[in-house]
Amino acid sequence: MIPNEGHRKHTRAAIGLVLAVALLAGCGGEQAQVQQPPLVTVAKPVVQDVTPYADFTGRTEAIASVEIRARVDGFLDSIEFREGTDVEEGDLLFVIDPEPYEAARDEAAARLAAAEAELEQAVSDLERVLEAAKTDAVSEQEVTAKTAGRARAEAGLMQARAALTTAELNLGYCRVRSPIDGTTGRSMVDVGNLVGGVQRTLLTTVVNWEPIRVYFDISETRLLRLLGEAHKFDGEQMGTHPFFAARGGEDGYPHEGVIDWIDNQVDTSTGTILVRGELPNRNLLFVPGMFVGVRVPGRVVMSAVLVEERAIGTDLAGKYLLVVGEDNVVENRPVRTGALYDGMRAIEDGISPHETYIVNGLQRARPGLPVTPQEAQREVSG
Repeated sequence: MIPNEGHRKHTRAAIGLVLAVALLAGCGGEQAQVQQPPLVTVAKPVVQDVTPYADFTGRTEAIASVEIRARVDGFLDSIEFREGTDVEEGDLLFVIDPEPYEAARDEAAARLAAAEAELEQAVSDLERVLEAAKTDAVSEQEVTAKTAGRARAEAGLMQARAALTTAELNLGYCRVRSPIDGTTGRSMVDVGNLVGGVQRTLLTTVVNWEPIRVYFDISETRLLRLLGEAHKFDGEQMGTHPFFAARGGEDGYPHEGVIDWIDNQVDTSTGTILVRGELPNRNLLFVPGMFVGVRVPGRVVMSAVLVEERAIGTDLAGKYLLVVGEDNVVENRPVRTGALYDGMRAIEDGISPHETYIVNGLQRARPGLPVTPQEAQREVSG
């Protein structure tokens, strides 16, 4: 049976109505999906005790460095050490030709003996004259002359003794010894050369670099913040505050020392103050003149509020966090940041430990609009 025209129209209308309903349903689903709040990852601030620190660049310096110079003139007879080796205080390093100074010493000793004999004679003459003066056998003028003769003999004896002391000192200077424990540098003069003179020839250097010192500059305000109040910087506190150092290429700051000196004035041209630390150097890993990384820990901050560094944004007003508040509505919260601790930034003001902030999905969140929060956890080491 063939449907009539009216039946066909009715069927087409029904089909059109079904399609329209399906299209409207599809559009409504897409609109509902668009209106769904975006998914973000959130976390609460971590509260823990932390130790702030500051990093600097320092330079090493030997605890003692001595230039060994010739103190007398003469030809260099011998070199008694091997370059670059350790020596102890008093070890013989060089010998300068001693023969002229031995002769000078012997001459001075002879003059001293003569002066002693002259004094003995002068004393004897004076005693004889004084005895004779008791019976008026000699004049007062002769007594005065003998008294003056004894005084001249005493002065001559003192002069001869001083000359002998000088001669012995000069002879001793022919044997050049190390004044400190340390490591020798290279020999600056070869055997056979004439040394001494007006310039006092440099022979070598001896450097003591165990322990070694590290110098670095720090601003006055940062120093106060790290180490404490200004009235606590006294001699008793020095030598107790730690610092850490690293050579180039080392991971972290594996070498620990103590700060033992702080300069007594601020450099007005830079606004910094010079600080010195002492570092063990038993294996001689640090060489004088080396640049090193320096890390100085400060006082422990109790119950610091920490957030993920990546969650902090920056705009013209400064630093901010996106905080998820009531009804999961996002709020732009200005914050005052502190130091960084293992990827976590201290927040000194702007968020409480019980609030929630957005970690991931910052680009999808808008202040004043809701989000769908998903909790994230992170353990933090101090």
